Amino acid sequence: MRLTKINIYYGGRGLLDDPSIYVLDRITEVLKELRVEVNRYNIFEDKNAIAILPSTLKGADGVILATTVEWFGIGGYMQQFLDMCWLYADKQEISKMYMLPVVMATTYGERDAELNLIKAWELLGGIPITGLVAYVDDGFEQNESYREIIEKKAEALYRTVHQKMKSLPTSDMAVKNNLLKPRTIELTPQESEQLSKFVSDESYVKQQKEDIEELSAMFKKMLNEEDTDNISDEEDVEELYDKEGNAVTKAGEEREVPADKLISAFMNNYSPEPDFTASYAIIISDKDQILHIEATPEHVKCFYAATDEADVILRTTTKMLDNILSGKKNFQKGFMAGEISAKGNFKTLRMLDTIFDFQQA
Repeated sequence: MRLTKINIYYGGRGLLDDPSIYVLDRITEVLKELRVEVNRYNIFEDKNAIAILPSTLKGADGVILATTVEWFGIGGYMQQFLDMCWLYADKQEISKMYMLPVVMATTYGERDAELNLIKAWELLGGIPITGLVAYVDDGFEQNESYREIIEKKAEALYRTVHQKMKSLPTSDMAVKNNLLKPRTIELTPQESEQLSKFVSDESYVKQQKEDIEELSAMFKKMLNEEDTDNISDEEDVEELYDKEGNAVTKAGEEREVPADKLISAFMNNYSPEPDFTASYAIIISDKDQILHIEATPEHVKCFYAATDEADVILRTTTKMLDNILSGKKNFQKGFMAGEISAKGNFKTLRMLDTIFDFQQA
């Protein structure tokens, strides 16, 4: 027979004189005597991984949300945890869970904090029960009457969870069902859990921030640089292409960029970088060709192939490549203008304008 499982989520700061810790210790003792599996999560210790804490709710029959009112409200850690439950927790799991709020206060506001926890759990779809709340003064831990009340509340929690006692509906549930939506895109519990792991992954978030910073720096650089593509240049480019986008000379004669000219241009304008190796696949959309470039510190290889497997995959047109070869544009500006689409490592993409200099072509 499976043991009853109750999770405790402590949202205080972990101070030695925090009365909530004393209360949780007493509750834990009673529950373990009743052969209940108790798992305790100190949110302040897992503050960098709060986004994945909702995944620990799986399989729990009941939860205890404990916090200490030191000046106002339920505190930041508990609020963050509830926010993550709203975003990532499996609401089907929560709908079967009983929740006991435990609020100890060293100042005014324990009843308000209890009400906030109850309302939050109802909006999540769970089943709250009457909480254990108190204003704590000197001598609280030494008072045997208070200890007995705490132990009785733990026993009541066990009976409620074990017997799966029913509760009457509330208006908060009606509001949730009719008005509140946790997200515009419906995710499965597994997708929510995976997303929460990405959110809490510091290396992943750090990489995203670095990419954003690089984009910002590039925008600033582009704004500060003198735009070499002036109006007369754009007009010259337009004169070299007809309405269908075919390359033509000023005399109106057809002028395509031959395959060997592309390869020759990349080969002749290669400037190797020490310790830099990368592969690029340039999909020429209007020619249905894929030009591959393999760059190493020793040499560069250019060839056509049917596959697009590479470190960076770009998609552009013959017209754009012709502008790059003539020095009128570069890969970076083409990407920012939307004339080149790309996927892969952003730093590797930027290196194209470093290892290939067509300004003198």
